Amino acid sequence: MKRRSWMTLGIALTFLATVLLTGCSNKEGGDGNGANGESASGSVSALESIKNRGKLVVGVKYDTKLFGLKDPASGNVEGFDVDIAKALAKEILGDETKIELKEVTSKTRIPMLNNNDIDLIVATMTITEERKKEVDFSDVYFKAGQSLLVKKGSPIKSIDDIKKGTKVLAVKGSTSVDNIKAKTPDAAILEFDNYQDAFSALKAGQGDTLTTDNAILYGMAVQDPNYEVVGEPFTDEPYGIAIKKGATDLLNSVNAGLKKLHDSGEYDKIYEKWIGKAPSGE
Repeated sequence: MKRRSWMTLGIALTFLATVLLTGCSNKEGGDGNGANGESASGSVSALESIKNRGKLVVGVKYDTKLFGLKDPASGNVEGFDVDIAKALAKEILGDETKIELKEVTSKTRIPMLNNNDIDLIVATMTITEERKKEVDFSDVYFKAGQSLLVKKGSPIKSIDDIKKGTKVLAVKGSTSVDNIKAKTPDAAILEFDNYQDAFSALKAGQGDTLTTDNAILYGMAVQDPNYEVVGEPFTDEPYGIAIKKGATDLLNSVNAGLKKLHDSGEYDKIYEKWIGKAPSGE
């Protein structure tokens, strides 16, 4: 009898401990919602969570003139990508001001998305097969091509002028690094954390040329007219908006928003505002 009582008591205590541990685990884990707001159980979709939160959290660049550049005086971040992000916030939440911008770089943007720090990446991000393994992409929203930026008077006029020992500056985590290594395997590639650091290095004489998408390079040339973009683009760089894998409802909403921007003519207005000419088939 005593043994049976002890066994019954032991079972009861084990059950009670399990319940308490489960409760603690749920409290410590919170609701499992990050920027994307997807619960641990998956019961709330990314789009629903954004609407419940009332704010779209978007990763943009702070160092890329024409696309995403922070004004040190005002603290505002402005550019083509920023305006696209605001337009999407208006489509999703009905108000372009219901948005939070977070700084990303080519190196940090995918980890920030997958860590639920942001809902979308709108940051001059080229769609590639390799990146599709990590994130989902929207339809193409901008077409660019990789080119070269040099100081005016440079002997480098195209990629054919990059020889063994030529110092080429690029940004870590960008497709530009892989492309230039493939095109000019004998060149010396120097990688920087962001575009402003790379451009500063070029102006300081640490390299012979800087390479990335032509749209970004044009912004640098606007910043300093002593520099120019040379040669024809030697790659195709279709930009897409990155979304966490599996967030199908959010992806569909973004694509619908982009289509509406094109159909209404608002996309053309944003393009002309920043790029300075009518878009050619974007």
